[in-house]
Amino acid sequence: MSSIIHEFLKFLPQEAVITGEESLRVYECDALSAYRELPACVVLPETVEQIQEILRICHQAGVPVVARGAGTGLSGGALPVADGVVLSLAKLNRILEIDPDLRLARVQPGVRNLSVSDAAAAYGLFYAPDPSSQVACTIGGNIAENSGGVHCLKYGLTVHNVMGLKVITIAGELIQIGGEALDSAGYDLLALMTGSEGMLGVVVEATLKLLPRPVHQQMLLAAFASVEEAGNGVADIIAAGVIPAGLEMMDNPGVRAVEAYVHAGYPTDAAAILLCELDGVPEEVAVESKQVIEILKNAGATEVRLARNKQEGERFWAGRKAAFPAVGRIAADYYCMDGTIPRKHIARVLQRITELSEEYELGVVNVFHAGDGNLHPLILYDVAIPGELERAEEFGGRILETCVEVGGTITGEHGVGIEKINQMCVQFKTEELTQFHAVKEAFDPQGLLNPGKAVPTLRRCAEYGAMHVHGGKLPFPDLERF
Repeated sequence: MSSIIHEFLKFLPQEAVITGEESLRVYECDALSAYRELPACVVLPETVEQIQEILRICHQAGVPVVARGAGTGLSGGALPVADGVVLSLAKLNRILEIDPDLRLARVQPGVRNLSVSDAAAAYGLFYAPDPSSQVACTIGGNIAENSGGVHCLKYGLTVHNVMGLKVITIAGELIQIGGEALDSAGYDLLALMTGSEGMLGVVVEATLKLLPRPVHQQMLLAAFASVEEAGNGVADIIAAGVIPAGLEMMDNPGVRAVEAYVHAGYPTDAAAILLCELDGVPEEVAVESKQVIEILKNAGATEVRLARNKQEGERFWAGRKAAFPAVGRIAADYYCMDGTIPRKHIARVLQRITELSEEYELGVVNVFHAGDGNLHPLILYDVAIPGELERAEEFGGRILETCVEVGGTITGEHGVGIEKINQMCVQFKTEELTQFHAVKEAFDPQGLLNPGKAVPTLRRCAEYGAMHVHGGKLPFPDLERF
């Protein structure tokens, strides 16, 4: 590795090549701190050309590379490799252009999510994907994980809001995918790259879709005496043809934790609450508000509250977006899961989570994007108590496998990373995993970009006991290196 570092120092300043153990500790994990690993070194380039040279050097030397944004990921996707290089994109943090006529923004990958909407606000525009960590998370990381947020029900995930990308391959080649047009010829590599978790290339520029700010918004809060009734209320709203801008759900432990932390005005005696935001022209919002209130009352809501003004509506949302830190105040540690299910199974899956909570003797708080069925159970544990972390991990795996059983998926927006790699063996069969490996090999034949993440080896799945392996033999052993 010393020779690689020597090569880096030929074109990077000394402070942009980090090798000291104390400084490397900053990069040993992402927000999923249960997994930690020190890299051999961290590099902080400032230009596209520097990134190209870094990747060329690593490619020629066969050194693994893990691209990293703000480190807010929740699946271990930015976990370093012990003998590898962490490529930090933090210094590529400029908004290159806001085009109000085409409603586009060109940004570098280190730009914070919220900064895009802040910059577009002067033109009456905004960038729709809004993860709870949007004050810190970066566009490059959002693209890697295909992030969503509270407004993804109506406005889509990151993949629906990215128009074009500039990507550098492991060999140092700069390629452009998509652009300013609504579609482009050839395979849809834009969709392939979005959500690929840094395994196919390094994004160095993104062209994002901007949307006009809604003319009018209305927030509603509904309280329920049971989680099942709240889940049914979600399904009934969608079945009626109403598509809210956001539709969020929180159970009683979450409500109490948030209210103690943010004082958002939540009813702490409710078994569950729904937050529903409607937007559009005032007349449309008024009609839909009456319709949603009636639907929620018919579903069993004990209270439906219209936000009296913009400030109260913002306070309702502030509570939801502060749910994770609020739960952090009531538990020594928590393990945040991320699975997605068909909306009709919300009540059934929440009941199963309650049963698993009792089985594993660990508390759980449920906070999630109810409108699109994206669950975020927060499993409470104490890492200082021997065995609790392992029980929390197993509990989380069982939740994800329950999601698959009801026709859902093991991730909605956090990605697979290292955290959910065993559950990939549950969701996908041999033939499907083989195709994933083939795509990886087409972009990165040596498997140097973010190795060990997202797609399990066939041997790992065989050992996990969740993959159909003919006669106990691996059908494609040559693919084990990925």
